[in-house]
Amino acid sequence: MLNDYIALFTRAGAAIYATRDWHPSNHISFRSRGGPWPPHCVQRTDGAEFHPDLKLPEGTPVISGATDPDKEAYSGFEGTNLERLLKNRGINRLFIGGLATDYCVKHTVLDGLKAGFEVVLLEDASRGINVKPKDSEEAVKEMTEGGARKARISDFINNS
Repeated sequence: MLNDYIALFTRAGAAIYATRDWHPSNHISFRSRGGPWPPHCVQRTDGAEFHPDLKLPEGTPVISGATDPDKEAYSGFEGTNLERLLKNRGINRLFIGGLATDYCVKHTVLDGLKAGFEVVLLEDASRGINVKPKDSEEAVKEMTEGGARKARISDFINNS
């Protein structure tokens, strides 16, 4: 579904940005350092690559986060230049989707709101981890209560 949004927004001339975890091999979030997660998204490994079916336009800016081995960071804004890049381009509305609804998506949405952006959660283009069964549902509630709006692809297509 994320590819459908990318194609739609690209046709509309909207800027596309991609964020990713880009962990050093000794990241604090890993169980080996007392964190909650197994190693994932380790820099320069296959596990840090975008899914091969994701169709990012050529030249899409990629924002790498969680690069400090001693600092946890779930938001695409935390410890990156994303806010400055967006504001320098005059962007004031963000459409956010991806992985994981209950972690990186949630924190990026909430930080986008705090930074003054209008934020739309692409609900059908986000998936959660759900460590606890309702984590994603609760994350969506937290995002909407924080000011984010929700959208689905049907909100953009066939509404003329």
